[in-house]
Amino acid sequence: MQRLVVLGGGESGVGTAILGKQKGFEVFVSDKGEIKEEYKKVLEHFEIEWEENQHTEAEVLKADVVMKSPGIPDKVALVKQLVNNGIPVISEIEFASKYTDAIIIGITGSNGKTTTTMLANHLLKEGGLHVGMAGNIGDSYAKMVAENDFSHYVLEISSFQLDGVLGFKPKVAIITNITPDHLDRYEYQFENYIASKFRIAMNQDETDYLIYDADDEVIVDWLKEHPVKSKLVPFSLKIEQAYGAWLDKNIIRINIEHNTLKMSTDFLALEGQHNVKNAMAAGLASLLVNVRKETILQSIQNFQGAPHRLEKVLKINHVEYINDSKATNINATYYALEGIKKPIVWIVGGVDKGNDYSELMPMVREKVKAIICLGVDNSKLIEAFGNVVEPLVETFSMEEAIKVAYKISERGDTVLLSPACASFDLFENYEDRGNQFKAAIKKL
Repeated sequence: MQRLVVLGGGESGVGTAILGKQKGFEVFVSDKGEIKEEYKKVLEHFEIEWEENQHTEAEVLKADVVMKSPGIPDKVALVKQLVNNGIPVISEIEFASKYTDAIIIGITGSNGKTTTTMLANHLLKEGGLHVGMAGNIGDSYAKMVAENDFSHYVLEISSFQLDGVLGFKPKVAIITNITPDHLDRYEYQFENYIASKFRIAMNQDETDYLIYDADDEVIVDWLKEHPVKSKLVPFSLKIEQAYGAWLDKNIIRINIEHNTLKMSTDFLALEGQHNVKNAMAAGLASLLVNVRKETILQSIQNFQGAPHRLEKVLKINHVEYINDSKATNINATYYALEGIKKPIVWIVGGVDKGNDYSELMPMVREKVKAIICLGVDNSKLIEAFGNVVEPLVETFSMEEAIKVAYKISERGDTVLLSPACASFDLFENYEDRGNQFKAAIKKL
């Protein structure tokens, strides 16, 4: 019997353990921290051996294969030791894909991947396909494979998950965009991060498709230097595409595999240029798996976006409060600032992942009337914007930030939480940060 060791007892780890057990592996789950009570109950129900608050090396190194949680860096000593011992260290995406024949749409990118994943899933579901949505979103992919027999999967895949793929091969891959992010995990080398994203296409062949943003110079330049085997499907807001999707004034035009489709951007439920791109990517993917054009046109109009992504919360005294807590990098915040037409009171800050705030400067000068820093260390933000925007206020809790925003804002303003940073200094995660934002507003 082969031994599967799962490092990390969270959603992806426990899902992998369930699938491993079902497929006849001897399974051991090891977590350096505490495992949540709900997950312990699941492991015990399936009679899966586990440990918490430690990694017992002797037990881990007995593995034939290791599934590593995406949160564990490759440079951890135990992971290095496994690799040196010739033991494969893979991601949940790699492990689960071996046990399904479903058609896979795999979606990655620095920004927009959650919205694109949710929209593609919505279009496939409305098109009558038996589809599961998983990966970096919602339930564990491995658990879904263990418990369901879906004909299609739409997977949101992070660069950390792609680092652990060997044979994973989606029928349709989407790269929404690539901007500097998570550089602390990639030796602060942007090239390493780009290469990680392109792993989504590394096993594709001529029968598969790679949908990508043709306006993104990083992607276009990389493809010139590193050609892929899959059929390229570009989308663009600027350049007409003979094959792919483009924007003609306010009409999205799609021309692909003998299918043509056109749709006014006025029909999109989601606002902003970035959401036009997300709609193009999801629309292309849906057509490639044979969802009817009429279904796409109809379903795209009733789609509600992802929580914590430009989510309209409340209007108080003619001031709009928008929760964009999922904007954990510069590019996501740029899109948010770009899409809002009213004067902005901007709540920003958290754990800086090597941000260059100068990219936001034109937007900030044009649109931001006040900045509220929300983080343990705001020095970089103060240095970047201290002489540009007045007032700039430091706060150290969400409640305090909202009280300041309420005082500063005037009729016709927008209070925008778009942090451009990770949340781990003051919050559990970006969801916790967004939920605290919404709760604090409701207390006003």
